[in-house]
Amino acid sequence: MRISRAWLQKYFDAKLPDTPALADALTFHAFEIEGVEKIAGDEMLDVKVTPNRGHDCLCHRGIAKELSAILELPIARDPLAEKPNLSPKTDAVSVSIRNQLCSRYIAGYIRGVSVGPSPAWLRERLEALGQRSINNVVDATNFVMFNVGQPLHAFDAGKLKTKNGAYAIGVRSARSGEVMQALDEKRYELAESMLVIADENEDEAIGIAGVKGGMPAAITEATRDVIIESANFDGAATRKTAAALKLRTDASTRFEQVISPELAAYGMKSVVDLILKLAGGELVGFADEYPKPQPKKTASVSVPQVQAMLGMKLTEKEITNAFTRLGFAFEQGGETFTVSVPFERLDISIPEDLAEEVARIVGLDAVPATKLPPLTANPAVSSNFYANEHIREFLASRGFSEVVTSVFADRGERVVLNKADGVRPYLRANLSDGLADALQKNIRNKELLGLEQIRLFEIGTVWKDGREESSVELAVETKKGEKNADEWRRELEAERARLPEEPAAYENLPLSPAVRYEPFSKYPYIVRDVAFWAPSGADANALASFIREKAGGLAVRCDLFDRFEKGGRTSLAYRLIFQSFDETLKDDDANAAMDGVYTELRAQGFEIR
Repeated sequence: MRISRAWLQKYFDAKLPDTPALADALTFHAFEIEGVEKIAGDEMLDVKVTPNRGHDCLCHRGIAKELSAILELPIARDPLAEKPNLSPKTDAVSVSIRNQLCSRYIAGYIRGVSVGPSPAWLRERLEALGQRSINNVVDATNFVMFNVGQPLHAFDAGKLKTKNGAYAIGVRSARSGEVMQALDEKRYELAESMLVIADENEDEAIGIAGVKGGMPAAITEATRDVIIESANFDGAATRKTAAALKLRTDASTRFEQVISPELAAYGMKSVVDLILKLAGGELVGFADEYPKPQPKKTASVSVPQVQAMLGMKLTEKEITNAFTRLGFAFEQGGETFTVSVPFERLDISIPEDLAEEVARIVGLDAVPATKLPPLTANPAVSSNFYANEHIREFLASRGFSEVVTSVFADRGERVVLNKADGVRPYLRANLSDGLADALQKNIRNKELLGLEQIRLFEIGTVWKDGREESSVELAVETKKGEKNADEWRRELEAERARLPEEPAAYENLPLSPAVRYEPFSKYPYIVRDVAFWAPSGADANALASFIREKAGGLAVRCDLFDRFEKGGRTSLAYRLIFQSFDETLKDDDANAAMDGVYTELRAQGFEIR
């Protein structure tokens, strides 16, 4: 998630350290930083929030809270510091929850707003996060979501039907085949497993719960009255809906991580205050349906437990300091700490969770290194793994290269529900098809690889005859004077027959001699040959290096492919491969390089053949 440094600074009176220091603080105590970039005078941290903290840290407040604890900087303005008062209540809007996948739904009703462009500060904040500014009402809902983590939505109340002067919002299961046009102007066919937000007086879906609002109640510049949604939807159900509709949004991402239903009230209060400030209007009131409020939770851990779990001799004072910096309210009885878990910290429930929090704040780099005890027994041996490793060594030592091809295929026994590549719908029933394709690609690049014959193998999973199993397959280029695939398979089967059915221990197989790996260019290569007479006993390897150097930077290979003696002289023939990582080479490029090679060889006294 993109986090704005300028936005973070709004949480603190004290000046934050520079951006590299913030990145280091988060990296070593909380989350990995994937990058830092400057946008319109602001510095953006790309924070990789781990799944266990998505419920509270996919927002600026969550990251500010982390930095407060890590850097020991008090937060001056915390939007979650005081429980919000959602008053007045109103009968002008009713809320009904007809599916337990919604644990809370708050509707806030504002009359007389003036919808228009957002002020510059709000547009700049959202655009820095990659969001397009819509209008002051919609932008307010997005700003609060990125600020505190609660997804919100605004409906145009004027487009909803009233009954006895009141609006009715319902959360229900979609009907099979029900269709709704979303705000992206696409029409989505819904399933019974999905939740919708409905105008109950009209019995019409106006939003896909937790995912996307609908066009039937879209906010426009003509909107005068709005109903704000702040709700809590089941994470797994939201993820399935978003995946099925191929409609993943910022809102669905946050609900997927499971957020506290308590957060809905904080989000509602914040967005209503902001809309009244930006768009004017009058707050009529709130309707809050919250069938099963989130219970308050405590977790306990003792000093000996923390020490044992972390392998550190931490004192009571150090543990107290860590909890205080994290903003945890706690009571201490002897050596035991009982923490009142903040409502948003859904990841804390057992002693190990508290010990992890202490470790993060103290610093994982402070955990002393400890040698692992020696093994007292031989590890269990997997006969399948043993056989596969032995086969790899056997084939690699005979000039075979291992490849890994796709598990998806055009035909097979098992159909994939969600196709990874969007094209091939089956799981493969064999390795042969993928290997045949790989063989042809490698044959076309044989000169570039410097190989006389292409030999490939794959060890992988196939799905056939109603079961999943491991398989080994070979693919060998047909070449006169070399063994073909049927001959190699017989040697492989003979080797497999010699393997023990229940090996007692793994073998110490030789390590790969490869010292580095280099990428391939996507552009085609050009081949050129050069042959010349050299004095008898000339160093062929030294001459290969000499030729490649004189051929220039586009020469990626230079291999000796022919040598014979005649009349006291040696004939040497080399094959050069030219290739660029930037463009497709022309014949003139290779010819110019070869002209330089010819000139240098003649200058050294060699006779070109």
